[in-house]
Amino acid sequence: MERDILLEIRDLAVEYHTDEAIIYAINHINLSVKKGETIGLVGETGAGKTSIARSILRILPVPPAKIISGEIFFNGADLLQLSEREMRKIRGNKITMIFQDPMTALNPIETVGFQIAETIKQHNRISRAEAHKRACDMLEMVGIQMERFKDFPHQFSGGMKQRVVIAMALACNPELLLADEPTTALDVTIQAQVLEMMQSLKEKLKTSVVMITHDLGVVAEFCDSVAVVYAGEIVERGTVEDIFDYANHPYTLGLFGSLPKLDATENRLRPIKGLMPDPTNLPEGCRFYERCPRAKEECSKSSPEEVEIAPGHTVKCFFAGGN
Repeated sequence: MERDILLEIRDLAVEYHTDEAIIYAINHINLSVKKGETIGLVGETGAGKTSIARSILRILPVPPAKIISGEIFFNGADLLQLSEREMRKIRGNKITMIFQDPMTALNPIETVGFQIAETIKQHNRISRAEAHKRACDMLEMVGIQMERFKDFPHQFSGGMKQRVVIAMALACNPELLLADEPTTALDVTIQAQVLEMMQSLKEKLKTSVVMITHDLGVVAEFCDSVAVVYAGEIVERGTVEDIFDYANHPYTLGLFGSLPKLDATENRLRPIKGLMPDPTNLPEGCRFYERCPRAKEECSKSSPEEVEIAPGHTVKCFFAGGN
């Protein structure tokens, strides 16, 4: 593994086994994150983005989740081979996650200050008073007065709960931050402040970030590279410039086509037709075949290989690069 690679995922496959069916959530993906890099994972709901993040932290619900294959290297160590005790030293310290739903990420019977301080004390040999002070500083950093240290989660609005969750995730200065729709519950003004704060942390501590989002505006502003996820596969990846200026996969082009444009005169947006395939019954060939305007007969019979159409810019399509 290259020295500047912090995280490398190889051939990761995850399934959810239920009484009725097997859900193929992640289908043999490969992904790497460099030290100090911010990578955006974009795609429709149900594409498998959150399952990727939960696999990294090893917090998939077991059962029904099951990692079928793969390796996840962090600083050279395969996280999937570590004991649960070793993983506890990494979670909340070296790798942290901002969860999408702040309502379920906080303990309703503990004060928000206690929960942040407990995270800090768990991973640092400091006194309770020092942990208390650092927790207060973290609250102030995300725009919450330290006087609210002893308030409970139900005393906060949804947006303020999300800020508490962000404060908790950043409390130990992690090397890798997994951000699952971190600004969904925030208004536009606070969203900009939070992204600016995360950008500052990234630059100061060389923190790497995996940003899961539907907002391509956030990706353009905050990310260095992008991986487009569809039906549990990464169908296109490259730098922000590669994806925004030279998008090649039909699904990526469809995502951009669905966005409103200020300089356009069209009355209606152009949504991607159809729905994602049933994850319990994925098609044999290309996963995007039934929705693709480029589709040919061969697309329905076999799955395309990943092709590099420019240095670092890869596409999973038979017609990548205009072939």
